[in-house]
Amino acid sequence: MSWAAMRNPPQAAYFTKNHRAARGREPFFISPGAQVYCKTMAETSDIYEKVMDVARRRGFVWPSSEIYGSVAGFIDYGPLGAMLKRNIENLWRTFYVFQEGYYEIECPTVGAEAIFIASGHVKEFADKMVQCPHCGEYLRADHIVEDSGIANAGALSTEELQRALHELPCPVCEEPLGDAGVFAFNLMFETTIGPGSQRKGYLRPETAQGIFTDFPRLLRFYRDKLPFGAVQIGKSYRNEISPRQGMIRLREFTQAEAEIFVHPEGKDNHPAFYRYADYTVPLLTIGRQQDGQEPLSATMRAAVDDGVIVNEYIAYYVALTHQILVAIGVDPGRLRFRQHLPDERAHYAVDCWDAEVHSDRFGWVEIVGIADRTDYDLRSHAGHSGDSMTVFIPYDEPKLVGRRRIVADMGVLGPRFRGRAKAIAEALATSNPGEDGARVTVDGEEYFIPADLYKIQEGEEEIRGEEVMPHVIEPSYGVDRMIYVALEHSYAEDEVDGEIRRVLRLPAAVAPVQVAVFPLMNRDSLDEIAQEIARKLTRHRILVQYDDSGAIGRRYRRQDEIGTPYAITVDYDTLEDNTVTIRDRDSTEQVRVLMGRLHQIIPDLIRGDITFAELRRV
Repeated sequence: MSWAAMRNPPQAAYFTKNHRAARGREPFFISPGAQVYCKTMAETSDIYEKVMDVARRRGFVWPSSEIYGSVAGFIDYGPLGAMLKRNIENLWRTFYVFQEGYYEIECPTVGAEAIFIASGHVKEFADKMVQCPHCGEYLRADHIVEDSGIANAGALSTEELQRALHELPCPVCEEPLGDAGVFAFNLMFETTIGPGSQRKGYLRPETAQGIFTDFPRLLRFYRDKLPFGAVQIGKSYRNEISPRQGMIRLREFTQAEAEIFVHPEGKDNHPAFYRYADYTVPLLTIGRQQDGQEPLSATMRAAVDDGVIVNEYIAYYVALTHQILVAIGVDPGRLRFRQHLPDERAHYAVDCWDAEVHSDRFGWVEIVGIADRTDYDLRSHAGHSGDSMTVFIPYDEPKLVGRRRIVADMGVLGPRFRGRAKAIAEALATSNPGEDGARVTVDGEEYFIPADLYKIQEGEEEIRGEEVMPHVIEPSYGVDRMIYVALEHSYAEDEVDGEIRRVLRLPAAVAPVQVAVFPLMNRDSLDEIAQEIARKLTRHRILVQYDDSGAIGRRYRRQDEIGTPYAITVDYDTLEDNTVTIRDRDSTEQVRVLMGRLHQIIPDLIRGDITFAELRRV
């Protein structure tokens, strides 16, 4: 995701009231055991609270360094959360590494200052901050202004923000901010490299720059041919001023990014566009945002042909992203792709679309950014490093091209200009002389070179190809945000036997536990058979949890709450006919199958090769 896009959130007009109110609430993690809000779980209707209650109790996510009071913007993934995270990352790899064929690399999370000077982060990667003169709290100036009803405050100048803040109250102490100054706060974590070293470094704010600086080696790896891509999943860091949105805004977070290098003239010719040409996606275009309209559902072919999406590459990854998000459990009815408005789009991007998912508390949340970054990054790194960032593209057949050479008469030029003669001759070679002579500039000084001091030689030269600086298409995924929306959208409640059943309807492909195995009783060898089933399924690389604690109904409820899609129960009929029951999480229905078929049936269910309803009919 482009850092510029990340720093410019969608207009306030497209956020719900709950989203804006949430900025003034406490972070979702406070002190251990503290009650964030007054209502109990049974009384509240806030899905966020219910989801985070499950996440904490069942080992998905909890506060980092909780015994020391925690710090906002940092989280720990517990046993189930870490597994859910890995499964989502691996599903992402299924698309980008296996389907698209882009190899994965891994770069350091600490980079030398020169990298981020070239990328623009040192100069521009900042939020506008204000300090309350009464309570001393540091606050995001644009957030305060947005909450007052002014849309897209992130695009306002420092002076405009200052004027807007003058009469507004501090959201912490409610005293007027008055003449409190607005200033830029760079969001990168700064460090030094080496003991006593003056060499400055930064924790990376995005994974993309490592791929860009590796471009020359990646080009050789891909045999000097376009298009090609590289992907990376890893930690990034942003020293957020006041992260108050739980997993939505963290100071340490995981990104999954792809950088696809394409010929500048080949962006309307994706080699596999047919795969998604007829794929329909809800598109909230610039015009529809400005007119207050709902998204337009369009196929990717129609979107490109009608100029809604700028090229096939962007359209392709919009559709692929939609497919991935639905696969991890995002409700398609609460998913849209919003085009960046002109005043929020990064200056180097010709088009950018955000995959936004609707959250009960936070409104429309950006999960993925898909941008055409042009050649900005490669050109910048080439200029600062002096290394080539181009690709030689051979012609089908050599071309004869007229060449004009301007050759200086050094016998005259040398004595006349002495130490500057060589530089003047080089500048002359690329000049456009008039009839009387040529004007050149060397070290800021202009010289007129009469026509009798050089010769113009005309001729032809055989050209076999050209050096091209690729453009970059970047789909960038916020993994932590993906995890949160997957949890929220999968959360459901129903009533079973007079009790509320809380269930995470996570897709089997990403569920942290894919199947649970229960003995009906811990005797009569039922437990031994169940344990052997668990061992065999584990050997087939299925994520299994053996559970023999408590009544069978309670065990089902525990597994439902952590999202386990299937449960196998060994009962006394097993001893008679070698069959077991498989229970479906979502329907709670059960079917008996031969124990010896489990190693075939369970993988088929997880992959989606067979549905549970189809299994019942077998």
